[in-house]
Amino acid sequence: MKRLGPWIVLAAALLTMIFFLRWQGRVWTCTCGYVWLWSGNINTADNSQHFFDPYSFTHVLHGFMFIGIVYLLWPRLNKNWKVVIALSAEALWEVIENSTYIINRYRSETISIGYVGDTILNSFGDILACALGVVIARKLGVTKTLVLTAIIEVALLFFIRDSLLLNIIMLLYPIDAIRDWQSGIP
Repeated sequence: MKRLGPWIVLAAALLTMIFFLRWQGRVWTCTCGYVWLWSGNINTADNSQHFFDPYSFTHVLHGFMFIGIVYLLWPRLNKNWKVVIALSAEALWEVIENSTYIINRYRSETISIGYVGDTILNSFGDILACALGVVIARKLGVTKTLVLTAIIEVALLFFIRDSLLLNIIMLLYPIDAIRDWQSGIP
C-alpha cells in the first residue's frame, strides 16, 4: 500500500481538478461535435478544445519548471512523490487557468480574444504534456533542460507568436507592443 500512496494522491488531485473544472462550467469535450488529437491553429475556436494544441508545449515547460522546483525544495523526497507533487501543481494550475478571472484576463490582455477556457479533455492533455516535461527534465538534467526550454520558447515565438514567457508577461503586465506583434500589427 505504501507504494501506491503517491499514485492515490495523484488520482485524488486529478479527480479534484475534474470536480473544480466542472464546477467552473468546463465541458468534457469540444462542443463542436468532434474530437481531435491535435488542433494546430491557435486562432480558431478549436484552440484549447481538443487533446493537444500548440500550447501543450508550454505545459511541457511547466513540467520542467515544476519538477525543478520540487527538486530544489525537497531534494531527499522519494522520486515518485516528486512526480506527484509536480503533476498536482499542474492540476492546480489547470483549475486556476480556467477560472473566470484568468479567462477574462486572457481575453482582455493577450491575443486569446476568443478564449473560452479549456475542455476537460484538453486539461488532461496539458497534464500529460507536463508529465512528459517531468520525464524529459529528469532524463536530461538541468543544463540540457534549460537549452531545450530556450529552443521550445523560440519555436513557439516563431510558429504561433506566443510562448510561456510571453504568456506570463501578458497576464501579469500587458505590453501593447507585444500584443501588436502577436496580432501581426506592424
